[in-house]
Amino acid sequence: MSEEKPQGELSDELRELGRNLKSAAKAAWESEESRRLQQELRAGLAALEVGLKEASSEIASDETRQRVREEVHGFSQRVRSGQVESQLRADLISALHTVNAELKKAARPASAPEDKA
Repeated sequence: MSEEKPQGELSDELRELGRNLKSAAKAAWESEESRRLQQELRAGLAALEVGLKEASSEIASDETRQRVREEVHGFSQRVRSGQVESQLRADLISALHTVNAELKKAARPASAPEDKA
């Protein structure tokens, strides 16, 4: 029974680590800095969309104008669909993957002297 307690403690600690990583990721995603970045991206993309719309209205060729409008509309749809947020999410996942890989390295037994270098 005394062996179960350390295993239980380890499980508890790992669960706690998982909760802490989840909380940290959520806090980073919902942080004021993240919100500012998202707002800056939205504002910048909206300004770009307006600029592209203005430029497209000045184009003489009806065919070219229609093509540019379709491209602007498609770009606008990608922004609205959350593609920017998806990229931020993918970057966060990549960062967490790196943290987990480093934690795994740190958790390995330091049995070989070359592992310490």
